[in-house]
Amino acid sequence: MSRPLYVVKVGSATLLHPGIFAEIAAVRARGARVLVVSGGAEGIERHYTAIGRTMPSLTLRNGDAVRYCPPAEMTHIADAYRQVTLPQVERGLAAHGLTVLTGLASDGGLVTGTVNKPLRVAEDGRSRVVRDHRAGTVLAVDADRFAVLLDAYDVVCVSPPVRDAEGGSDLNVDADVLAATLSNALGADHLRLVTGTAGILTDPADPATTLRDAVPGTAGQYAGGRMKQKVRAAELGLRGTADVAVTGPHTMADPEGWTRFWRGDEPAEDLTLLSRAVAVPSTSYDEHELVSYLVRWCRDRGITARADEAGNLVAERGAGPRTLLLLGHADTVPFTWPVRWEPGTAGPDDRSVTADAAGADAADADGGGAVLHGRGSVDAKGSLIAFLDVLAETAVPEGWRLRVVGAVEEEVSSSKGAFHVRDHYPAEAVVVGEPSGSGALTLGYYGLFKLEVTATVRSGHSAGFQAISAPDRLSESLARIRTAVTKEAEEALSAVIDLSSAAGTESQSATAILNFRVPPGIDLAVLREAATDAVGEGVTVTFLRATPGHAGGRSTPLAKAFGRAMNRKGVRPRFLLKKGTSDMNTLATTWRGVPMVAYGPGDSALDHTADEHIGAAEYRRGRDVLREAVAAYFTLAGADQQAARPTPGGTP
Repeated sequence: MSRPLYVVKVGSATLLHPGIFAEIAAVRARGARVLVVSGGAEGIERHYTAIGRTMPSLTLRNGDAVRYCPPAEMTHIADAYRQVTLPQVERGLAAHGLTVLTGLASDGGLVTGTVNKPLRVAEDGRSRVVRDHRAGTVLAVDADRFAVLLDAYDVVCVSPPVRDAEGGSDLNVDADVLAATLSNALGADHLRLVTGTAGILTDPADPATTLRDAVPGTAGQYAGGRMKQKVRAAELGLRGTADVAVTGPHTMADPEGWTRFWRGDEPAEDLTLLSRAVAVPSTSYDEHELVSYLVRWCRDRGITARADEAGNLVAERGAGPRTLLLLGHADTVPFTWPVRWEPGTAGPDDRSVTADAAGADAADADGGGAVLHGRGSVDAKGSLIAFLDVLAETAVPEGWRLRVVGAVEEEVSSSKGAFHVRDHYPAEAVVVGEPSGSGALTLGYYGLFKLEVTATVRSGHSAGFQAISAPDRLSESLARIRTAVTKEAEEALSAVIDLSSAAGTESQSATAILNFRVPPGIDLAVLREAATDAVGEGVTVTFLRATPGHAGGRSTPLAKAFGRAMNRKGVRPRFLLKKGTSDMNTLATTWRGVPMVAYGPGDSALDHTADEHIGAAEYRRGRDVLREAVAAYFTLAGADQQAARPTPGGTP
C-alpha cells in the first residue's frame, strides 16, 4: 500500500521557527512521505544583504510590488536558495534524525515551466512593458523521479526556480503555487500552506478572526498582498486529490489557526459533515487528519471527544455504567479522487427504500436528489458520520453512555483500531457502521482465513527432464489446500489475492496469498490443520489471519429496535448475512453474549469501486432510521433490565 503524501509549503520566515521541523518530523513518524516546498523571500533578502546587492523590484499598475527577475538576477536568486534557505531546511530536519534531499525544482528538469507574458508596470507615473522578467508558470512535473526520491529520503525539499522548457534561463515561480501544482501532479493526500498568520483572517488587524472554511471565490475578498497567492494556490490545490489548508502562524499543528478549503458548497447544511469527511483522504494508516477534524467537530458541539492510543476517534455522551457502542471505521481503501456533488435520482443504493411522493418531493427540494461521489462515501464514512450526527442530537438516558468510535486500519489485516476497542471499550450492545442499505440490517459476517503459501524448488533449466518450477508446485499446493479446506467448510469462498516469484542461484520460490471467507460456526483450528496437511515437500504455509465468522439473531433488543425503526420510516426491513468481514468479527473473538448488528446507508456493491457514491436521500434515511433505532434500543433495553444481562465484552 502506497504511503500517504504530504506537500508542505513553508515560507523562509517560518523556517526561523524550529517548531515547524518537529511538526514535519511528526508527520514523517506517522509513515507519510513528505515533500517540502520552501519559499525564499527572507533568505533572498539575507543573501542580497550579505553580497551587498540591491534586489530590484517592479511596481505593477495595480500598485503591487514584485521582485524583478531579469536573467542577471536569476543566478543570485538561485544562490540564495542554495546557500541560505535549503541548508537551513536540511539542518532543521537533520536535527530530528531525518534524511533530507534538498535542491531547486529546476535541478535535472524536475519541474519545467514556460515564461509569462511581458509585464506592464508603472514607472514615474507612466506605463511601460518589461520583457526580460524571468517569471513563469509550471508546465510539467517529473512525477516518476519525484516518486523515487520520496521513497529514498525521509523528506524531499525543493524551492523555485524551475527550468525553462524553451531552454532560456531558469524561471522564478511563486512557491505557494509551485506547492499546489506539485500536490496535484503527484496525487498528494494533504496540502498545507504554512503562513505567518492564523490562516486567512477576515480582519487582518485581528489575529482572532480566522476564516475557518472557504470554497473557491470566498476567501479572496479577505486576502491582500502575499496572501492573495496563498488563496490562489489553495484553490488551485482543490483541483487535485489533497485536502487543503492554509495554516499558521508558522505552524500546521494547531487547527485553531487553519483555514480549510473545500471544493464547493453542500446541497444542504445537514450534509456538510458527510461531504467534508469524504473530502479528507484517510486511506489505511493515514486516518490522523480525518480523526483530528472529527474530534474538533465534536468538541465544538459539546461532545467529549479524543483520539485514543490506537489513533481511533472516540466520542461520547452520557456517563452511565451501560454503554451502547456505535463502531465505525475512519479508513478507506486506496485511490482517491476529487469529491463532487452531482444532481441525480435514486440510484442502486436506494433500491430497498419505499417513500411517498410528497416525502420524495420534499427531499429533492432540500438537496435530496443530490449524489455525493468520493472514496469512502459508502465504505464507510456514510455510516460513521451518521453515527456522529445521531450522537450530537440524541438525548442519552440516565445510566447510559452512547459512544461512537471511528476505528483505524479496518481495511487492512491488522484491524488495529478494532482490537483496541475490543480490549478497552466494553459495551452491552454494538452497532457496526458498514453499508447495509438504509432498509436492511446485517446480522452477521463470514469469517476470514488468510494464508501465505510459499513453494521452493532447486534452480534448474525449464527444459530439464520432468522439471517442475516453483510456480508449478505452488499452483498444485493451492489446489490441494482449497480442496482440503472446502471439504471441512463446503460454503467457504476462496481467492488468490497476491502472487509473486523470485529466483536465486540455488533455488527458485513462488508465493501466494490465499484468502478464504468461511461461514459462522466453522472451527478455524480444523481448517488450519487441513491446510497444513495438504501441502507437500518444499511448501510452507504461514497463517496470516484466522478470524471466525459471527452471526446474531433477530430477537435481541438491538435487532428489534432496528426493525421497529424501519417500520416507523415506512421501510420493509431485510436481514442479511454478509460474506465479507467487518470489525464485528474482531470483537466476537472474545466478546460473548453481546448483541451486535451492522447498519449504514449506501449500496455495498459500490465498496472499493471507482464509482463509489451515495445519494443524499439514502444517507438521510439511514441516519433517520439509526436515530429511531438508538432511541428504541434505550427504551427496550431499559424495559429488559431485569432480565438476564449479557456479559460485557472486553476489559475496562
